[in-house]
Amino acid sequence: MRLNNKVVIITGASSGIGKALAYQFALQGANLVLGARQHVTLCEIAQDIEKQTQAKALAVQCDVTVEADCAALIKQTLLTFGKIDILINNAGISMRALFKDVELNVLKSLMDVNFWGTVYCTRYALPEIVKTQGSIVGVSSIAGYKGLPGRAGYSASKYAMNGFMDALRVENLKTGVHIMVACPGFTASNIRNTALDKDGTQQGESTLEEDKMMTSEEVARKIVDGVIHRKRTLVMTFQGKLTVLLSKFLPAFLDKQVYKVFAREKNALLK
Repeated sequence: MRLNNKVVIITGASSGIGKALAYQFALQGANLVLGARQHVTLCEIAQDIEKQTQAKALAVQCDVTVEADCAALIKQTLLTFGKIDILINNAGISMRALFKDVELNVLKSLMDVNFWGTVYCTRYALPEIVKTQGSIVGVSSIAGYKGLPGRAGYSASKYAMNGFMDALRVENLKTGVHIMVACPGFTASNIRNTALDKDGTQQGESTLEEDKMMTSEEVARKIVDGVIHRKRTLVMTFQGKLTVLLSKFLPAFLDKQVYKVFAREKNALLK
């Protein structure tokens, strides 16, 4: 019960990593505020968590692209629990289309969710997290360290998140607020099924081998451990750590290796 009675807000909590995080934080004794657009699903998750654990869980319908929704998420948290200890900016969407083919509103949609959703929630939560000297976490990606083909908008949004979180960390060196960027590798979740194609529709079937990826539960356990130990950055796989290293020292070589990997995916965009 390392996080006993801490109040944790998780965005994108209706599925995947966000849902797994909700259960992991509850097992550590934290109380939860779950935000997502799928309110019925959130309510079911909140009820199940309260049945299985001693945690209290509040479901709040929230579209992170809407600033007023993010403000309301924070307000409802304070009305219910009176404080905020941890904010997990997890809500995110991906894409799969070459830049030359994609409609620009697809890239805007990714920035609205992945970057602006993080900014909005953090802006309204920060004053309360300063009071508790708590944690702000951005669930980013290796795509925030290396641009991935067919995912230009996704990489751009994660680079933006990483830069935002890095600046926020420096600004809060003297406040006691913990800032952490978590970068899973490829994770078996529905993010690829809901990824936007060139005209903004969801692609449906994943083009990657999901059974060889980290599970959402593995990612969630690592993030919770990172919060407990107030880590700065989590790069969770050997492939991810190697990618970060090569991007610094052998960037041209890494370009070729990334090209080869994505040229082998199902229905490859690269030929």
